[in-house]
Amino acid sequence: MRFVLNPLMDYYARRRATGREKIAALKGPVILVANHASHMDTPVILSALPKRLRKKTVVAAAADYFYRNRLVASLVSLIFNTTPIDRQGGGMSKNGRHLDKLLDQGWNLLLYPEGTRSRTGLPGRVRRGAAVLAAEHDLKIVPIRVTGTREAMPPGRLWPKRLRAAPVPKRHRITVSFGEPITPSGDTGELIQEVQHFFDEVRGGSGPYRSPYGRFSRNRSQQS
Repeated sequence: MRFVLNPLMDYYARRRATGREKIAALKGPVILVANHASHMDTPVILSALPKRLRKKTVVAAAADYFYRNRLVASLVSLIFNTTPIDRQGGGMSKNGRHLDKLLDQGWNLLLYPEGTRSRTGLPGRVRRGAAVLAAEHDLKIVPIRVTGTREAMPPGRLWPKRLRAAPVPKRHRITVSFGEPITPSGDTGELIQEVQHFFDEVRGGSGPYRSPYGRFSRNRSQQS
């Protein structure tokens, strides 16, 4: 993150985060749920998380996509601290007991409850897996809305791109918005609706943020 991913994302995007004060005092484990439009979402979210949460966060990655090839599986596991998840059955299955163990051990879990990347840029239907985990473990859900990553690295593209603008290509604007942590009430349907509403209604925020590695400042965020 420090020497490769952050400098790389700096070249392609101007990043900012809103709502970090809502999770500043949050104690884990928690379940982080985000909309999904790009492979760029994961490093952007991890970078925006407070270090205290990030260093104890594991990312759920589609077993049928990232874990078909042993080399790819090893790379994503090493770089992003991923764990496989079965996307069948609403994002949860009998093979997901390893997620229970991780949560019991105090790990935060980052999930993409839509199950796949959006092809339209609009949030898709939230599936039930995250809500079930939250209810079973009595853990708070932190909803996260990411905007701008699809433009920088849309589905089907293997590498980010800069905006084409004369005379010099500019960086994309990417925003990570943290919502109020949601406490499960026992009604998974209601929990799913709250997350869906956040995905549908939040349209990003304003104000640059300082990276945990000190790479961002108000002056830098105003540059192209």
